Amino acid sequence: MKRMITISTLLCGVALLMSAQQSIFKFKGVVRDKDGNGISKVVVNDGIHFTQTDSKGEWTLLSDTTFSKFVSISTPAAYKLPQQDGLAVFYVPVKDLANETSYTFILEKRTNENKDFYYIAISDPQVRDEKDMKRWKTETVPDIQLLVDSLKQSREIIGMTLCDLVFDNMNLYGEYKASLQNMGMTVFQCIGNHDFNLKYQDLHNMRQMTPVYGEMVYGRYFGPTDYSFNMGRVHIVTMKNLNYVGHKRYIECMTDAQLAWLEKDLSYVPKGSLVFLNMHAAAWNKVENAGNLRNANALEKVLKDYDVHVFCGHTHYFQNNEVSPHLYEHNIGAACGAWWDSWVNQCGAPNGYLLVDIKGNNLKWHYKGTRRSFSYQFQTYNKGEFKSQSSFIVANIWDWDKSCKVVWYQDGRLMGDMEQFVDVDENFAASKKGSNKELPKTGHLFRAMPSDGAKEIKIVFTNHFGEVFSQKLKM
Repeated sequence: MKRMITISTLLCGVALLMSAQQSIFKFKGVVRDKDGNGISKVVVNDGIHFTQTDSKGEWTLLSDTTFSKFVSISTPAAYKLPQQDGLAVFYVPVKDLANETSYTFILEKRTNENKDFYYIAISDPQVRDEKDMKRWKTETVPDIQLLVDSLKQSREIIGMTLCDLVFDNMNLYGEYKASLQNMGMTVFQCIGNHDFNLKYQDLHNMRQMTPVYGEMVYGRYFGPTDYSFNMGRVHIVTMKNLNYVGHKRYIECMTDAQLAWLEKDLSYVPKGSLVFLNMHAAAWNKVENAGNLRNANALEKVLKDYDVHVFCGHTHYFQNNEVSPHLYEHNIGAACGAWWDSWVNQCGAPNGYLLVDIKGNNLKWHYKGTRRSFSYQFQTYNKGEFKSQSSFIVANIWDWDKSCKVVWYQDGRLMGDMEQFVDVDENFAASKKGSNKELPKTGHLFRAMPSDGAKEIKIVFTNHFGEVFSQKLKM
């Protein structure tokens, strides 16, 4: 009996060893143009390991499929972004590679160097059910489509959805994906906490060789969570920054392995380059900052040699953060606002999205409220309308940062700067009437106290780029 047990144990050990060996594959392939010519120096990675194509366009990666689920390329700026029906396709699942002797990525050469483009950052569609999906498809999508149609003749457009595509409902991925097809731009995705299958932890938290994990369904539709590509003079990176432990529980952080991945990805990019980093949770919020990335300092260290703009969502409010002269974070308002309950976010910014205008190394951005014009850059409240500030006129200026200026005029006379304060936005509070929960506050509120007998107030907002927006209030 003892001998039988020993043999059985040995056989089991051999089987496990064989199984472990079968998870490791030497993948190879080539990156070619449409004429069949190999493209050299294209960065290829499996989520852990990196390589570059040689002079023939060939690449090889030794990948452990226990941890690596996709192989992707970082499309060079000289080539068009690969897409199908307007949705980015720059990857291949390792399960498909395991059955191939070689895999070919095909890229199309650009006829002209394209230094200028538009970038549309869309935070938190977060559709929970068909009711939410209807609002997304009849409000946000047509609004974006109108904007794309007005811009696409002049420049190429990239769309980036900053996570929480759905609200824990994996069955809506197909309809959501279809809603973004053939819009006239190339659309990429980023994973958020509500995009995981809540039954499971994310891959690095699950037992090795698991057949299921939290981001598996997301990957089936959209590919890897960490990837990069190049457009014009910008290197664009998208990353998961949530440690998902299942059943809606998570920690806002990046793993050491992810930071190492980012460091390696950036090693192929000249220092001083303009970099966009897309992620879900903000890292440097100062107001309502409980959801900030836990290891933001480590991330900042990796980014220190580049000129970086971070685009993120998650909070359902708008907040600009100038971390350093070379690091600017845009925590933009959600497309769904405060979860499709109204037309505003938790900070009072309208449901909407951010348009970024890139010309070489220079960029401008403007937030566009859904079904609003770009001229709508702040909300005003007349005296008595903002209940906690009943003696004041109030302006909620969501795209504010320290370079901006907010002044007010009374009956044509300049009165000076408006006073910034922190409070709950009145429109958001009205949308939550009857709620017993403490409501989040916003820091981009400004107030001034008109004199008795004043007839007209004008509020003037000068934005980050020196552009002027104004509104008048009749007293």
